[in-house]
Amino acid sequence: MNRDEKATAIEEIAADIEAAEAIFAVDYRGISVPQAAELRSKLRESDASFRIVKNRLTKIAADKAGEGESLNALLQGPTALTFVRGDTAQAAKAISTFNKEHNVLTFKGGFMDGISLDEDRFKAIAKLPSRDVLNGQFAGVVASPLTGLVRGLGSMIQGLALQLGQIAEKGLVSGEAPAEPAAEEAPAEEAKADEAEPAAEAEQTDKKAEDDAAEDETSKTDDASKEEE
Repeated sequence: MNRDEKATAIEEIAADIEAAEAIFAVDYRGISVPQAAELRSKLRESDASFRIVKNRLTKIAADKAGEGESLNALLQGPTALTFVRGDTAQAAKAISTFNKEHNVLTFKGGFMDGISLDEDRFKAIAKLPSRDVLNGQFAGVVASPLTGLVRGLGSMIQGLALQLGQIAEKGLVSGEAPAEPAAEEAPAEEAKADEAEPAAEAEQTDKKAEDDAAEDETSKTDDASKEEE
């Protein structure tokens, strides 16, 4: 490789490192070209790539991408890197399944979200469900209580509406403030006053008639007295 090709390779590997959510390093000795093509095809399904690298150039790229400390220890002997941008579990499963069939890869190490991965952790990741399966399970768990909550709230709102409707029908709820008790009693008091006025007038009339009669009697008595004289 000339200088320009090396510079291009460093830039490409650095870009792969920066974009990856996880990186797996394997010793690829014994893998054939058709087998490598088969593995690359399977890894593409999980948005991952398989690349045989030159250790010296990859160390430069790793330092440039800020991952020199994580990767440099793995860059010993023949090395191929898997750069995972999508489903980490599915990519690990693809490598594990491929190696069971061909037994040509040796896991050297890796890291995921800054966590170092040894072979046991890699195998544990490979046994996890794919991201689509996990998302489906999570959605089912979340949707179930939410559905119950929505139904419960709907029932409560419907019941409240029915109760308010019944109260409104009974005249206990209206847009006007209730009348004051004194205002309700006012007509009755006025009626009593109206009834009392004629009675008072009649009483005054009777009293006047009695007074007039008394005066007449007095006049008659006086006249009789004068006649006797």
